[in-house]
Amino acid sequence: MSEAATFHLEMTRQIRAPRERVFDAFTDQTALATWHCPRGMSVLEARADARVGGKYRLVIGARDGETHRVHGEYQTLDRANFLAYTWEWEGGTELPAGMRTLIEVTLTAKDGGTHMHMRHSGFPDAATRDAHVSGWQSVFNNLVDYLDPEGSAGTLTVYGDARSTYVRTVRLALEEKGLRYTLDPVTPRDEALLAHNPFGRIPAFADGPIEFYETRAILSYINEVFAGTNLMPQTGPTARARCEQWISLINCHAYDAMVRRYVLQYVFPKGENGQPDRAIIDAAVPEMAKQLDALEQAYGGRDFLVGNALSMADLFFAPIVEYLGMFPESQALLETRPNIRRGHAVMRARPSYAATQPKFD
Repeated sequence: MSEAATFHLEMTRQIRAPRERVFDAFTDQTALATWHCPRGMSVLEARADARVGGKYRLVIGARDGETHRVHGEYQTLDRANFLAYTWEWEGGTELPAGMRTLIEVTLTAKDGGTHMHMRHSGFPDAATRDAHVSGWQSVFNNLVDYLDPEGSAGTLTVYGDARSTYVRTVRLALEEKGLRYTLDPVTPRDEALLAHNPFGRIPAFADGPIEFYETRAILSYINEVFAGTNLMPQTGPTARARCEQWISLINCHAYDAMVRRYVLQYVFPKGENGQPDRAIIDAAVPEMAKQLDALEQAYGGRDFLVGNALSMADLFFAPIVEYLGMFPESQALLETRPNIRRGHAVMRARPSYAATQPKFD
């Protein structure tokens, strides 16, 4: 080591795999090529000579073509218990050139799996240390996916009621990406939910220790860090801006009129004698008609709101249309808007739609 371990970071994970498998994931170059990079990146090259004094090297590529290179030397190898190795970036901005830090990984049997403790020491200052936190969290998310018998369902969690249109939007995105996940069926303002969203709203989303709330932010993360169907138009800035326009219309206007003030009046009536409040419904319907007119025009002769491929805009709108088809005034509005009906039929035929269909008691 060339630098005293003045600043360090520590992380722990509980991994549902034997200690031997976790240890080998850090020393086998085929395994390293599978998991040892942050989400949204890939290992382009992995070499590992897993013996004391042996060298390793990783070349990590981002989707924009940028590459990051790191190498080091194994200092201690005690299979299934402990390993230590140096860490040195090559010609990057992550650490000053030539500076070596030390990584120590301790593995302990716990709860039928492995408790992993990682200590990364030798940072020159707190800012450099803190700049490594999110990267390591993301790398270890990949490690858990690689080792957990449930795959990404051991890491990805959606918090919320399956009947919520926004929860379904997030689940549709995950299904379209081909990702396994866990649905934790908490309801708004549940005490358990507040740990993930201090505002008590659904959905909330966790990728290991990395957490988000607000549906648009969640979808942005899912789309950027996972491979599979790209949920943003790829035909230029106009199409991407148009997609954001429809998402904003839905979030800022259509959800309020169509769901909060219309659908929920039928689902949770608040009028006299437990009936829907007709005044609220009658005020919402003209607004809904205007919003549906804009979306009807957006489809034109296509099956999707933007271009000829699925986008986030479709994922936001489809769960709302599902509910509009259940009640009389909105059914009538949809009858006179064939483009929306055609687009929704296309959505209903997708496997992701069937996989996220909520059950109504």
